[in-house]
Amino acid sequence: MSEPVEQLAAALAEIAGVPLALERPSDATHGDYATNVAMRLAGGRKQPPRAIADELAGRFAEVEGIDRVEVAGPGFVNLFVSDEWLASALGSALGAGEGFGGGSAATPERIQVEMVSANPTGPLTIGSARNGAYGDAVARLLAFAGHQVEREYYYNDAGSQMERFRASVDARRRGEALPEDGYQGAYIDDLAKLDGDPVPRMIDAIGRSLEQFRIGFDSWERQSVVEADVDAALAQLETFEQDGAVWARTSAHGDDQDRVVVRSNGEPTYFAADAAYIRRKYARGFERLIYVLGADHHGYVGRLQALAEMYGRPRDSVEVLLYQLVHLTRAGEKVRMGKRSGNVVFLDDLIDEVGVDAARWYLVNRGPDREIEIDVDLAAEKSVKNPVFYVQYTAARVSGVFREAGDAEVGATIAVPLTVEERAVVKRLLEFPSVARLAAERRAPQLVTDYAIRLADDYHRFYHDASKHKIVGSKQQTFRLGLSRVTRTTVARCLDLVGVEAPERM
Repeated sequence: MSEPVEQLAAALAEIAGVPLALERPSDATHGDYATNVAMRLAGGRKQPPRAIADELAGRFAEVEGIDRVEVAGPGFVNLFVSDEWLASALGSALGAGEGFGGGSAATPERIQVEMVSANPTGPLTIGSARNGAYGDAVARLLAFAGHQVEREYYYNDAGSQMERFRASVDARRRGEALPEDGYQGAYIDDLAKLDGDPVPRMIDAIGRSLEQFRIGFDSWERQSVVEADVDAALAQLETFEQDGAVWARTSAHGDDQDRVVVRSNGEPTYFAADAAYIRRKYARGFERLIYVLGADHHGYVGRLQALAEMYGRPRDSVEVLLYQLVHLTRAGEKVRMGKRSGNVVFLDDLIDEVGVDAARWYLVNRGPDREIEIDVDLAAEKSVKNPVFYVQYTAARVSGVFREAGDAEVGATIAVPLTVEERAVVKRLLEFPSVARLAAERRAPQLVTDYAIRLADDYHRFYHDASKHKIVGSKQQTFRLGLSRVTRTTVARCLDLVGVEAPERM
């Protein structure tokens, strides 16, 4: 079932004869919704857009739920909806319950999101934390939209980096100096106190950190297992020999160059493992593969999509989501990072300083294409200056309303005309389905955090004007409780989509 705003747009589109979108003007005096459809029709009709707008305005006014229509500027059609329409729309949201705004996927897919995938040579850094926070939020958005989503962590358990890591721990065990290119840091000393291979211990520690960060994985894939499938994977690719090496003809499938898969010494390349890995993913039944990688991996997009096509899958069934660096500031000073030197900020340190909720929020509240600078002092602050605290406070405030209301009826029946503030909250709530859909489609959780702040603003304005908006014991109690219930559900959903809790009390 489509949402109320979509239903209204569809009714108006039938009159206009073309699809149209409804925008919400920033100034409520310009209408509850507006459309520029008249200007889009002007060229084809060879009429002034204002004349078309005047014609459409008269017909739009007859649509159920439209209170009045105005034409503005060069041909905008501004629509004012009735209180009854808004109340009915709120009733639909109430009826949807926890599912409000979800299930937007027209064609649900089985999707794998591979994220974090840091080599187990040390605890997770805040760079990997951004990978996890972003990837997990995307996975949550896709699942809320109706897709079947699985999360995977792929890690190296062999190779030169892992040997340097093991050599560093072994050197500490023997009381010797670290290798020149070895890993440093207190965690190396801690691992040296324990017997056995440090790699499984490091993986366990990473898993515990991610669990604390509210990120769970459905599978953990090892490079050594994937590499066992390299020969079978390469046998399905179009290859050729040149300069003693074996190349995959990826340039014929959209890559900017062909790629070496077997070196002249007979050793397979890392790209050969990529081929085996992507083949294994498809063999497991995934229809869409999402890789979350740092911005320095931008060259991987074309080559991975070429592999998809070479294995008979659509190029766009592989997505590479790239994210930029993270910087922390304390007292206005940047914190330097460097994993091998030991001068590093680990995820666990960030959680200890600001908590999981703030860490999750600040790592996704900017687009992945932008570097993030997190002010640790602000992130740790328990006040409305801190946006995550501000949004959580909305959830807690509404919970307090329901503790006071007890078993009072919750609904969408209006007893008196709606106030400007009540109308604003309802209209903001009605935006959520499109926000959730766009955030999933664009892989953009920052749309959710931005929306959550606007919803919190609207509800706080409504709540603070107690002279107009007394809730419990007012004539409008049932409606205002309904408004508050949907607000609580929506705020909690927004927070959950980015891995943040919605507390009952603060």
